[in-house]
Amino acid sequence: MQIALSWLLAQNPWIVPIPGMDKVEYIDDNLKAIDLELTAEDLKNIDSELAKINVQGDRLDAGLLSMSE
Repeated sequence: MQIALSWLLAQNPWIVPIPGMDKVEYIDDNLKAIDLELTAEDLKNIDSELAKINVQGDRLDAGLLSMSE
C-alpha cells in the first residue's frame, strides 16, 4: 500500500489519496508512504507496467451509474 500511495503522491501536488482503513495500525502504516521516495526510474517502471494492464468493463453496474448522473 505504501508504494501505491507514494505513486499517487508523486503524480501531481493536487492529488490527495484517501485510503480506506478500519484499524489504527493501517493509519500508521499508510503514513509511512510520505517517507518513501520513488525515483524517476521507479515511476517510469511503474507507469510502464500499468500501461500493460487491459482494463475491461464498466466502473459500476448500470443501476449505480444512473444514481451518479
